[in-house]
Amino acid sequence: MARINVEIPEPLQPLADGDTTLTATGETVRAALTECGQRHRILVQRVLTRGGAIRPHVNLFLNDSDVRAVGGLDATLQDGDTLTVVPSVSGG
Repeated sequence: MARINVEIPEPLQPLADGDTTLTATGETVRAALTECGQRHRILVQRVLTRGGAIRPHVNLFLNDSDVRAVGGLDATLQDGDTLTVVPSVSGG
C-alpha cells in the first residue's frame, strides 16, 4: 500500500481543517481519496460526484500528470507520490 501526499489548494483548505497537505494510503487514487473522505467528507464531495467520478470543474494531478491521462481514479500509486487537487478557476 502506497503512502502519498495530497496537496489541497487554498480555496479548499477550510474543508481540510486548514491543512495544505494530507497524507493518505492506498493502491489507487480512488482508495487514497476514499481514505481522505473518511476524515474530510465535504472536501472529497467537492472533488468527486455522488457517483464517484471526478467533478468536471476539478483536475487531479498525480505527480506531473493529469490523472485522467494515467488511468483516472484507478491509477496506481507508488510511495511518495503527490496527488494535487486543482479546482478550475474562472473569471472575466
